[in-house]
Amino acid sequence: MYKKLLLSLAVLTLFASAKEVEKPLVCTTKPIQPLKIIDKPIDFGSERIKMTKEYIKTHYGKRVSNIKITPKIIVLHWTADMSFNKSFKRLKPQKLFTDRKDIAKASLLNVSAQFLVARDGTIYRLMPENWMARHVIGLNYSSIGVENIGGKGNRKDDLTQAQRQANIDLIYYLKAKYPSIQYLIGHHEYKQMESTSLWLEKDKGYRTVKSDPGAKFMSEMHAATKRLKLKAAPKAH
Repeated sequence: MYKKLLLSLAVLTLFASAKEVEKPLVCTTKPIQPLKIIDKPIDFGSERIKMTKEYIKTHYGKRVSNIKITPKIIVLHWTADMSFNKSFKRLKPQKLFTDRKDIAKASLLNVSAQFLVARDGTIYRLMPENWMARHVIGLNYSSIGVENIGGKGNRKDDLTQAQRQANIDLIYYLKAKYPSIQYLIGHHEYKQMESTSLWLEKDKGYRTVKSDPGAKFMSEMHAATKRLKLKAAPKAH
């Protein structure tokens, strides 16, 4: 009888393990337990700062003495490359790579983002959070960019569960630190922001087509951060 009971318990345990599902996405960041962020600076010297000021003047019609911003938008991206090292090396130089002919005419300022999230969910800060990064047309001057390693081939959402959780925690962190943040959008939604007062792009011909990080990912992010009451991008017409 005792052996039968032990066998039954073993079978039940095995069955329960097979039925395990992914943990729900929730905020795990608490005020008493600050979010772990690793600083991994890209090259942001006098040359990049100068080019950023010129970009602001040319594309946004503003003459500025520094490149500090008041964050009002969080923009989520993917790198379209599965390699952390390759993605980081893309963002590191001050000048744009020669293969970026699609945006080179607008400026030789290299693309960048304030944060880069690895496949295992580790969050890296690449530059000061309140400095302007070139990561989204028309909205750089009021946005913080979060790049996620993934989106292989720039075709589908293959971001990991760990990255999803890291993005949620980062959104909570940023909103708590910068109450001025009003919007949470995906890079693929950036043109829908043209109807808002935050859109500044002067060049009507400067637009690119983006697919990252996709509707499913953004739906998950908004659902998990609902209590922050962050606006989504206006509906496309």
